[in-house]
Amino acid sequence: MTQRGVRLLLALLAIAWFGTLGVRPLYKADESRYAEIPREMVASGDWITPRLNGFKYFEKPPLQYWTTAVFFKAFEVEDWAARMWTALTGFAGLFLVLAAGKRLFGPPTGLYAAAVLAGSPLYVMLGQINTLDMGLTFFLCGAVFAFALGHMFLFWAACALATLSKGLIGIVLPFGTIALYMLIKRDWGLTRQMRIVPGSILFLMIAAPWFIAVSLANDEFLRFFFIQEHFQRFTTEMHGRAHPAWYFLPILAAGMAPWLLPLGAAWFRSLRDKTQGFDPLLFLGLWALVVLAFFSASGSKLPSYILPMFPPLALLIGRSLAALDARRVLVAQCALLAVAGLALAVLAPRLAASYASYVPWLVAAGLWLVVTSVAAWRRSIPACVGLLALGGFGATQIALIGHRTLAAEFSAAPTVAALPAPPPAAASVFAVDAYDHSIAWSLRRTVSLVGYKDELGQAIGWEPQKFIPVLPGFARAWSAAPEAYAFFAARDFERLRAELALPMQVAARGPRYVIVRKP
Repeated sequence: MTQRGVRLLLALLAIAWFGTLGVRPLYKADESRYAEIPREMVASGDWITPRLNGFKYFEKPPLQYWTTAVFFKAFEVEDWAARMWTALTGFAGLFLVLAAGKRLFGPPTGLYAAAVLAGSPLYVMLGQINTLDMGLTFFLCGAVFAFALGHMFLFWAACALATLSKGLIGIVLPFGTIALYMLIKRDWGLTRQMRIVPGSILFLMIAAPWFIAVSLANDEFLRFFFIQEHFQRFTTEMHGRAHPAWYFLPILAAGMAPWLLPLGAAWFRSLRDKTQGFDPLLFLGLWALVVLAFFSASGSKLPSYILPMFPPLALLIGRSLAALDARRVLVAQCALLAVAGLALAVLAPRLAASYASYVPWLVAAGLWLVVTSVAAWRRSIPACVGLLALGGFGATQIALIGHRTLAAEFSAAPTVAALPAPPPAAASVFAVDAYDHSIAWSLRRTVSLVGYKDELGQAIGWEPQKFIPVLPGFARAWSAAPEAYAFFAARDFERLRAELALPMQVAARGPRYVIVRKP
């Protein structure tokens, strides 16, 4: 392909990657949480103590909060801006893999690896959703690639930024991989190359200032962050996210669906082939294995946790495609993906039985996989890889765009938008026995919680004066407020309205919430 063709392809990819960030609202839980915290940073001017709906929130470090707050200040407080850091680090990750592949194995490997990553559904999806995992993945993989290439100061800096992204796994995972590699290869001389003393100083210069500042400002931070959110989160089931040890295997299979057969060949090659001196194939294979083993052993599991596996796996697959005659494997992969796409299209009404409006989008995603797989059949290796990547990328984008049809099921935004006018700044707003973070985000303001704690339970214990624990307290606050609005869960609204017997008018109604105002 000519340079002009490559530039055109990159431009189209960038348009598709960034152009859809605002087509659906931020959903409850993670997306709204990680938008609301930086919104409150901008509103309060306090960039040291993260707050969520007005309460201290110490579960994660602040790097993504800071970058998102910068986007809010530079542009506007909107859904697309909240997703921008995730999108930028995900898009940059493609170039990181491209560059690492070219340096470690040669240009063909870099190009194939970038295509593999761009066509991996889980990677594409998490590059479009506002969570912390893509930023973490970018810096973790930057650290691993820097180490493999011998750039030790970049390695330490990337570890520090990974730590500021999601905590101590920013150093645990890279050092676990390095230790395992040295143990297998008996290459203890690597420790001398790591520049441990100056590297540690650089790490602390980048990562330590915020931890020191937030600890000085908040006595609760150290125990909560390091003991509860790291040690207890890993060793117990405190968050109710316990799953069997094999939990991530089907997620990995679905998340890398266009490359399952090449992945098997690449994994076998990484463990079989022996190299004198530093062995990048073994190192990358161990990196992916350490990530999988670490989170499989954890008492808290979510699908996005294994995202840091994907860049090294993409490089292993890219190397395998570039070094071997992969035609037979790719032909079999095309057939497998076509069958999977057809199954998705046929089973969509069953898979999304509760969400009829989403079924056509799943059907379209499945048919797109079929079309691209058939088109890739018996093409040259570069053309086949490109079409498989297009299949994975396109199907994921179709599924994501279609998810906007479910906005009212997963976000308060459509119900808030149905209000005749937003609540005035002086009005009191309550969430009664039900809440998710899309409420505060959609209103662009904090609300008073009544009887509902969920993940804010410990923070409420630190600042109990901000919480209304029982309905009689809400009744008094409602009666005293000159102007007031309240959110109720739609399923509980009639019961609570009868129990409270307060003057209220329905202002907006949706599948999740009913919004009332004081007449």
